Amino acid sequence: MLEGTAPGSVQGEGPRIRLRNWFDSPYDDAIAAARTCYSPRVIRPDEVTAGQRKRIGPLTYEGGHHTVYTHATFEFELSGISRHLVWTLLHSFPFYNTEQQSQRYVKLDEVRAHLPAALEGEARSVYESAVVDAWRAYAELTHGLTPITMGILSDLWRLPERAKKAFGKNVAREAEKKAIETARYVIPIACHTAMVYTVTGITLHRLHRMAAACDAPTEAREVVGRMVAEVKKLDPAFFDEIGEEPIPEEEVVEFGMSTAGAADGAALEAFDKSLSGRRARLVDWGARAPQVVADAVRSVLGRPGLDDAEAIALVLDPARNRYRLDTMNVSAHSPLMRTLSHAHYTFRKKLSHTADSQDQRHRMVPGSRPLLTRTVPDYPDVVEPELIASDPTCHGLFRESVGAAWEARRRLLELGVSPEHALYVLPNALALRFEESGSLLHLVHKWTMRTCMNAQREIFEASMDEIGQVQKVHPELMKHVGPPCSVRTGLARPRCTEGSHFCGVPVWTSFPDIERSI
Repeated sequence: MLEGTAPGSVQGEGPRIRLRNWFDSPYDDAIAAARTCYSPRVIRPDEVTAGQRKRIGPLTYEGGHHTVYTHATFEFELSGISRHLVWTLLHSFPFYNTEQQSQRYVKLDEVRAHLPAALEGEARSVYESAVVDAWRAYAELTHGLTPITMGILSDLWRLPERAKKAFGKNVAREAEKKAIETARYVIPIACHTAMVYTVTGITLHRLHRMAAACDAPTEAREVVGRMVAEVKKLDPAFFDEIGEEPIPEEEVVEFGMSTAGAADGAALEAFDKSLSGRRARLVDWGARAPQVVADAVRSVLGRPGLDDAEAIALVLDPARNRYRLDTMNVSAHSPLMRTLSHAHYTFRKKLSHTADSQDQRHRMVPGSRPLLTRTVPDYPDVVEPELIASDPTCHGLFRESVGAAWEARRRLLELGVSPEHALYVLPNALALRFEESGSLLHLVHKWTMRTCMNAQREIFEASMDEIGQVQKVHPELMKHVGPPCSVRTGLARPRCTEGSHFCGVPVWTSFPDIERSI
């Protein structure tokens, strides 16, 4: 781990892993669940015999009957791990829950970043200097952006007309938050983070098996290995009696199909051109989606006489379907709303590493993210926030910082450092290109959350791109899609669900024709 504010300030401490909540007997619980399938009553874990542990566990596991291993759940405290590891492994699939320290709201006053143990001599010096220099740029950008964000918020919230002292302090706090939210784009993806991370037993088995199938296999094997070790202390049988060994890095299928460092600049340029200036471009959809949804509504309700418009209104119009007004997303639990599962859309997208780290949290709208050790070019390839680009001084500092990060990566590779470890010095602004798909059931929830003006700027803009394009192909499905304040107007209170975090803009009066200034 690299900590402090000066080059060379290094501590040998690694990631910190603590199992903080668990099932008392996870392996016996799984065996008892398996026995219940063949019993006239529910079997308790304390009824499981030694013979059943030896026989039923391997039989169910090797036969692919893995649901019995989802009952046991493990809640971990993870800290001292890189944000890149979180993006490339821990958040790269649907089956987990996590609450993570936010770079949008937590100011990064100290240098805290992953330092690969393999780095020595000049390579270690280059790496540390790159990380510390990035933190210095972050501090300078925060300082430069704060008066800019203060000015925007003062105009947005009509501060001169509302010159109460307390309100002014609130604006000052929000201005700094907006400044650090933008300045974080220069922080390296090696930056440490902390989280509460919860997975089922079978998911932990899969993470153990697949830890090397990511862009940070060394860090992943250590972190997942220590998670597994924590469970073994609790119940050795949960991994000793069943399971498979981790796949060696050299046997990871994807790595045998491409070469590390072989980025194709022409392919990246072609991808960008295909977006036609958007952050997200609709590339595929079900041509008959409105009719299919309407058919499904008729089938669910047993009302064959409904015409298409009425059927669609029953599921999507919040005046007809009160589930649309709930702040809790109950759509997957509603027989009616599950009809939206049959409308499906695929988007081609380009986001920064830091924005996609939030975007991928919408786990039911999955994306096929790139292997960065294979797709990052040897020149700066970033998403620059509009707020930075609009100010010449901040723009110059940003370009200098990201250029230095790519130069550090180049030097590390030249010194023989693996592409995996050299990748860590690159900034949050690193551009990612990928395809993402989802059903309307889950996209509606995502668009509700991410078209709010408080949503991260890149994801907000991508969501607006997506809504606009789906509106053109299926307008009948998009009449009632937008942020909570737009959906709830005239139907529920409060209109804005953000409480004291209200953005200050009456979005509901003109959505989707809105402009965002910050």
